[in-house]
Amino acid sequence: MKAFQCTLALLCGLFATARADDWVVYQGKDGPGKGKHVVFLSGDEEYRSEEGLPMLAKILSQKHGFTCTVLFAIDKDGTINPNVSTLPGAEALDSADAIVMLLRFRAYPDATMKHFVDAYLRGVPIIALRTSTHAFKYPGGSTSPYKDYTNFGKNVLGEGWVSHWGKHKVEATRGIIDPAAKDDPIVRGADDIFGDTDVYEAYPPKDAKILVRGQVLKGMKPGDAPAEYKKKRVSDKQEQLVNEPMMPVAWTRLYQNPAGKTNKTFCTTMGAATDLQSEGLRRLIVNAVYWGIGLDVPAMADVSYVDAFKATMYGFNGARKGVRPSDLAVGK
Repeated sequence: MKAFQCTLALLCGLFATARADDWVVYQGKDGPGKGKHVVFLSGDEEYRSEEGLPMLAKILSQKHGFTCTVLFAIDKDGTINPNVSTLPGAEALDSADAIVMLLRFRAYPDATMKHFVDAYLRGVPIIALRTSTHAFKYPGGSTSPYKDYTNFGKNVLGEGWVSHWGKHKVEATRGIIDPAAKDDPIVRGADDIFGDTDVYEAYPPKDAKILVRGQVLKGMKPGDAPAEYKKKRVSDKQEQLVNEPMMPVAWTRLYQNPAGKTNKTFCTTMGAATDLQSEGLRRLIVNAVYWGIGLDVPAMADVSYVDAFKATMYGFNGARKGVRPSDLAVGK
């Protein structure tokens, strides 16, 4: 605990050199996560990570005891703007016990990216949501020492960007726990998983453990029937429309990084702010944080909202304007 207090003091000193309103810190209450620091990285133009991640951080801090720092893409005027590739407060990663990220095609300045890479090479567990399969994208001809992190999703998490498997904004996702993973602690209490984003095409490697597969639905509501759109030959003359194969939408992987440390990774191609209105999906992610840090996963983790939450529909250029991190404090 003394070491953690020293770390918090160091963080306060580091943060004092930057604009204090550029990130938000939720101090952990009592709980199994007391003394652990989870850093959330938001920064995508489409899926409202700037809304969904603070909501998750409030749950983990107020109900489970983790101290949570949420970082954002911040514009020059101090408001959140997911269309800019900035990440003030990246020094928080230097003391991270786990990282939760929802990023898309970021090309951070080297000084910022170094904090992420150092944490990764230190073996910090990574919980990656939705477009984190393609979190980074450095331009051709880049001289950055981190340009190869364009392939971070494929190399480390186990998959990069492939395609939309379901029809975007038309066919939602029902999460089906893989039978082989029914006893995995991460899926504990996460029987009802739904997201109104579509299933991504994904082929994790053989060393990944598939936890949840995505059933494509005919519409955008939890009760909609499965779509029937893939052809399966049942005889020389007949073909049947079936919803298969169901793509993996959540998996874990143990990855040995170039520094020789092993990162425990959990990746889900779900995770838009609207998806996170699903209690089952929130529980899956909270369980993954426990698993990543090495704590016993609760029998039924409390994932009820700390503050009222209604997500903005995903889409480009749809972020709320004029929002500052301080506007997302507990009680707001």
